[in-house]
Amino acid sequence: MRTIIGITGASGAVYAVDFLRRCEGEKYLVASKWGKAVLNEEMGVKMEELGQWADKTFSDSDLASPFSSGSNHFDSMVIVPCSVSTLAKIANGIADTLITRIAQVALKEKRKLIIALRETPLSTVALENAARLSSYGATIMPVSPPSYTGAKTAEELARAFVDRLISVSSNKHADGWRSGELE
Repeated sequence: MRTIIGITGASGAVYAVDFLRRCEGEKYLVASKWGKAVLNEEMGVKMEELGQWADKTFSDSDLASPFSSGSNHFDSMVIVPCSVSTLAKIANGIADTLITRIAQVALKEKRKLIIALRETPLSTVALENAARLSSYGATIMPVSPPSYTGAKTAEELARAFVDRLISVSSNKHADGWRSGELE
């Protein structure tokens, strides 16, 4: 499984770091300028520290990266957290950064594109952009941790959302609501 992970400037760096640590298979990381700033602001983490969990990191300004071409296969792209600005660019075909270019490649090549949208409330424009991307085949996953897990801390809530994100991106299924009753 080859996964591209994009980190943008929306709040929610904890989700990106947990996903990067726990996602299995080959992982390639791209963070926007503001994604890096939020990582540092929210978690005190620098991009260089995340390299230990990625097979390779790419600069968001590197539009000559191998993944900017559809000829280099990847199974899924997960943008976590995804800002509404990045959402809007992708929904409207703007590919002026590596993150938005890889998202365009995912759409045109019919690969999994998962947008972990992190903003609330959502404007009508953001909702329309999310609906447009959904109609193009992207999966929109607003960062909304499940309450049914019995999580007691913010970290447990983040982990529960990332479990769901891993399940959607890799088809590796986490326990769901009342899943014990299925055995």
